[in-house]
Amino acid sequence: MAAANGYPLLCLENPLLDIQGVGDAALLEKYGLKANDAILADESKHMGLYDDLIQNHSAKLIAGGAAQNTARGAQYMLPENSVAYIGCIGRDKYGDFLRDACAKAGVYPEYRVDDKQPTGRCGVVITGHDRSMCTHLAAANEYKLEHLQQPHVWKLAEQAKYYYVGAYHLTVCVPAILALAKEAASKDKPFVVGLAAPFIPTFFKDQLAEVLPYTDYVLGNEQEATAWAESQGLSTKSIPEIAQHMAKTAKINKKRERTVIITQGTEPTVCAVSKGDGKVDLSEYPVHPIAKEQINDTNGAGDAFAGGFCSGIVLGKSLPESVHRGQWLAKLGIQELGPSYPFPKQEYKP
Repeated sequence: MAAANGYPLLCLENPLLDIQGVGDAALLEKYGLKANDAILADESKHMGLYDDLIQNHSAKLIAGGAAQNTARGAQYMLPENSVAYIGCIGRDKYGDFLRDACAKAGVYPEYRVDDKQPTGRCGVVITGHDRSMCTHLAAANEYKLEHLQQPHVWKLAEQAKYYYVGAYHLTVCVPAILALAKEAASKDKPFVVGLAAPFIPTFFKDQLAEVLPYTDYVLGNEQEATAWAESQGLSTKSIPEIAQHMAKTAKINKKRERTVIITQGTEPTVCAVSKGDGKVDLSEYPVHPIAKEQINDTNGAGDAFAGGFCSGIVLGKSLPESVHRGQWLAKLGIQELGPSYPFPKQEYKP
């Protein structure tokens, strides 16, 4: 049962079961995958990957889906009953697995349950520190605006004070994203979008363009930022310049500045804040890398950063501290298997 007063942070995207195994160049070649990439599955050639990972590569089953990882990460750093999550699962054991994972993390899931499609899966092939993600959305692709509009679900949206949407959902239900975006803008509540993957600005350019004007915060990595710049016809490859361009794009809620945050692995995190007069404040925050031997898995590092960052804005922290919280949680996450966080829980210290 949902908390009576709701949850400060509401997240929306595509809940998935991560099927994660260690592979090699031959496995990547077999399914036409790249070593460090994220794609949607082609049913003509990728559907064998998931059983292949389980049967031949000792795959681990992990609760996934980018914004669901972010929701769990934010809750990791926030007080109890701070985060709710919305998406669509199948009526099957893997859907139950995801529900249980949210419960263990303290996240309240308000799933739409589809009776026809199975719970979505993401095959994750690990090669060294790289990971190739191949997603079969299945039930996750069946999210409907009508679910969000149900009184008990929409109540969560009205009670929320902050919103985080992963851009993977642009492939699923733009009307649901826009419903949350308009609720945020009309009531001057922060609306955060994670760019998710390079293919989003490349192949879902129009859908992203519908949502971007509502954003108060945009989070992404250097590959996603570069893909967005290319989609806009920008010639620059400079991450600070791209962040400034994005910060200055049209905005619906002019009461709030837009802040664009671009991570670059171990390179400094770039932040651009629009000031409303055509000016942009640019800042960079160094990353404190860990030894390579401490890195277990980079899958979900960006999701972890987003979770830590969102915990900062929910708590009213400054931009530098919110970025640091994101870097701190990402640093913890890459030492775990999959998009996970260590237990016993570690306490953040500025």
